[in-house]
Amino acid sequence: MEKRIYINAEDLEEIRIAITVDGRLDEIYIERASGETYLGNIFKGIVTNVEPSIGAAFVDFGGDRNGFLHASDVLPMYRHNHSAPATGADDEKAADKRNINDLVVKGQEVLVQVTKDGIGKKGPTLTTYLSIPGRYLVLMPSLTRSGVSKKIEDRDERQRLKGLLERIDPPPGMGYIIRTAGIGASEDELRKDLDYLLKLWNTIVKRVRSDRAPTTVYQESDVVIRTIRDVFTPDVAEVLVDNEAVYKKAKDFVRAVMQEHEDRVKLYTDLRPIFHAHGLEEEIEKVFQRKVNLPSGGSLVIDQTEALVAIDVNSGKYRDEDDLEETAFRTNLEAVQEIARHLRLRDLGGVIINDFIDMQEERHKRDVERMLRDALKDHKERMKIARISPFGMIEMTRQRVRPSLNRSNAIPCPHCRGSAYMKTVDTIGLRILREVTEVLWRNKARRVRVRANPRVVDFLRRNKESKIKALEEHFQKPILILGDYDLASEDYEIQRLK
Repeated sequence: MEKRIYINAEDLEEIRIAITVDGRLDEIYIERASGETYLGNIFKGIVTNVEPSIGAAFVDFGGDRNGFLHASDVLPMYRHNHSAPATGADDEKAADKRNINDLVVKGQEVLVQVTKDGIGKKGPTLTTYLSIPGRYLVLMPSLTRSGVSKKIEDRDERQRLKGLLERIDPPPGMGYIIRTAGIGASEDELRKDLDYLLKLWNTIVKRVRSDRAPTTVYQESDVVIRTIRDVFTPDVAEVLVDNEAVYKKAKDFVRAVMQEHEDRVKLYTDLRPIFHAHGLEEEIEKVFQRKVNLPSGGSLVIDQTEALVAIDVNSGKYRDEDDLEETAFRTNLEAVQEIARHLRLRDLGGVIINDFIDMQEERHKRDVERMLRDALKDHKERMKIARISPFGMIEMTRQRVRPSLNRSNAIPCPHCRGSAYMKTVDTIGLRILREVTEVLWRNKARRVRVRANPRVVDFLRRNKESKIKALEEHFQKPILILGDYDLASEDYEIQRLK
């Protein structure tokens, strides 16, 4: 499996990073200079409100909206009500039962980290369980347990890394996790990473002591350094960058943390745009489309709503009349791989409903479940996957840490307002006539002026001229209808002129 990282930073207003696996687009990150993100940043904040009814507090951390801090995300050390029973930091069930009134009070200063950017009208989600990522290690100053990432499954490698962690002898009172990037890391590499994280933590502590809340005490790296830090592994064959300044920054970072792979960072100098040259532009455009074609002729239809994501699997033109069960099974297996790929590509989260083609055989249902779990195994987001239902659906939840790719790079259609449907011209025209009749009947105007989209105005003049004249004669009041290209198809204004 060969990975490549392509960094398109020619226009600094929008930096795009594409990751391919064996030549196929596997991940895409897009970050705009105008789109502020707080994800991963650590702040010294002030509790502005405590809401026992929802078991949470709201914290002013210096952003445009207050952050949401749930009781389960508050360290026991903040507990000010010492008569309340203490709960262990690692006891999740006890954490869920904590009383927010026993943990924080209005006006209290807290050290928080953003775990999820604000989405829509909701503010960012916060936690007091801090984690600071390095190249190979994650430092958790709030916890005392250490270990190896669960995503490292090789038993021998896990034992080797645990032994190295003991040998580098990290300071007590802090937690450490060896990341998946630590596979194959040497003792010297882990020790250097630990020293870097400890120096960084000491800098944060100094800022906490000296700066007044609300203030930022730690800011995550930009998208380029963050991606290389989190994604670059020995199986990455090449990192190609099309901007010289960004190339130098990326090369300096790789030289500092993994000098032996420095030569894999290369500058792209051709005039042809980097994503076009490597066939990525077309693939990225497909990520924004509702329909995803499958190799056999079937398809996925992905609909994102306010509450959930619905993914419908269709067999399309592919039919095997001799064995409909086998057709459904094969199409569903193809769909599983694309579902896993597009969940990551589109950064979809929350409740996800996967509606597979109905299968009768239990073994086929179990195989589809198992394949979906295996396909999602390397996703870093937390997930829960249910069994396939009698209706052929698999419900799941996937951790949402930022707005989806579609929501962060597009806006709802101003014509259909995000519904994907628009009322017909005649429907709008007839509605306008009814409202004009109501205005005239109430006798609240000497004359009426209507402004609408020119297509609607054209319908009224062509098809409803006699109706309009009849209204004018009956009420003895003129009706003026004007076209306005600035109005969307469904928008109109009825003005009562006195």
